[in-house]
Amino acid sequence: MMNPRNGYDIRKYIRSIPDYPKKGVIFRDVTTLMASAHGLRACVDELVWPFLDVEVDYVIGIEARGFILGGAVAHELGRGFVPIRKKGKLPWKVIGKDYELEYGVDRIEVHADAIKKGDRVLLIDDLIATGGTADAAIDLIRESGGQLVAAAFVIDLPDLGGSQKLRAKGVKVHTLVEFEGG
Repeated sequence: MMNPRNGYDIRKYIRSIPDYPKKGVIFRDVTTLMASAHGLRACVDELVWPFLDVEVDYVIGIEARGFILGGAVAHELGRGFVPIRKKGKLPWKVIGKDYELEYGVDRIEVHADAIKKGDRVLLIDDLIATGGTADAAIDLIRESGGQLVAAAFVIDLPDLGGSQKLRAKGVKVHTLVEFEGG
């Protein structure tokens, strides 16, 4: 978990919104963290530091907050950025992966030529809950021939099992803070 090098606790800048998007759910909002210049810097630094000496070809971010964080991480690592988007948002040939939500099925896609065999990639998103979206993204990366270095998230909701699900697939998971419950 996060051990801020400058004593900056990003947890206090994450807003918790009860009963959103439905009753009984506590939504963990990172937009308040990203609005803080110091919070954003501490967050990006903590996402980057474990990978400074790791060979990475691309940083991949999952729509939408993963774009913001992934772009910043890619910049700091001096690497390119590849977006994984929701169905129908990319303008060229894509490969996609369906994944289950509690209320149905969704799909994410990546450009067919974005990840080549042997590319070493780092996956970034804001939060890991049940792991459905991240799991689908990992499948896309692997089906493209990419080698996943790790998956990194700002927030882990361990009670929902997503980070454990990824670890069971052999994925190195790096998270900054945990929140109990869902």
